[in-house]
Amino acid sequence: MHTPARWPTPRRRNVARPRVFCFLGRLFMLRTLLLISATGLFLLLGSASATFAAEAPVLRLNVSPQGYPPYTIVEGQETSGIIWDVAQRITERLGYRLEAYKIPRKRVDDMLLEDYVDATARAKEWTDRPERFVFTDPIVRVREVFFTLGEDKFVYDGPDDIGGKTILTHLGYKYPYLLKMFESKRAHRFDVPQDKDIFSYLLHGDDNFDLAIADKLVGQWIIRKNGWRGKFSASDKALTDFGLRLMLRPEMNGFAKKFNAELATMKSSGELDRIMDAYR
Repeated sequence: MHTPARWPTPRRRNVARPRVFCFLGRLFMLRTLLLISATGLFLLLGSASATFAAEAPVLRLNVSPQGYPPYTIVEGQETSGIIWDVAQRITERLGYRLEAYKIPRKRVDDMLLEDYVDATARAKEWTDRPERFVFTDPIVRVREVFFTLGEDKFVYDGPDDIGGKTILTHLGYKYPYLLKMFESKRAHRFDVPQDKDIFSYLLHGDDNFDLAIADKLVGQWIIRKNGWRGKFSASDKALTDFGLRLMLRPEMNGFAKKFNAELATMKSSGELDRIMDAYR
């Protein structure tokens, strides 16, 4: 019996992928690897940066609960002021982070000695037993002057110059240089509780007050903030003149030397004056 012939089955050929697809595949894999590597590097650097920031030494600066404008100004969680701005710039250059602590004046000295804070703004002359602490060079001068209304400055050469005058003073301040004048009633003091009140009473006191005593920078800041420029004049000669510094923990001599070097540069370059101009 005859078996019909079959058509031969075509042999399958192994068709190779075009080379272009292989190249694109490798390119995609390379791109993916590079992206993963870059992402990993970014995360690593970010982590290292965060770790560095967390590990940077901290200067814990007391700014007081209500601040001491314009030296330290506390507004909620925000802190500014001449002392704060100077400390922030210098600590940043020294590799420190600056943190604000709000401690009442009566507790600050003990907190420094107990290592709870590192620094506070203080004049040596205002400190009981200042030898217990380390002080930086003066950052700014605190000068108590006489303010008057108008353009005519009060000329002060000595206590006798205030004879017969009624002077606005800050409640609780002693004014030892004028004490005899006040005790003998040759001059009269009128106490007010807030720095702003000193200027408000002088401005709106219907000629009941002749003079006001206030820190010059504090006065300039209050006058600027309340739109009173041109309404007051300050005496050229100061009643008191003290250097406001950072008072530091007793073991911080090394930090004080570095701080002083940066502070000297800020003074010579005019940077400190520019900071002060923002508040007066």
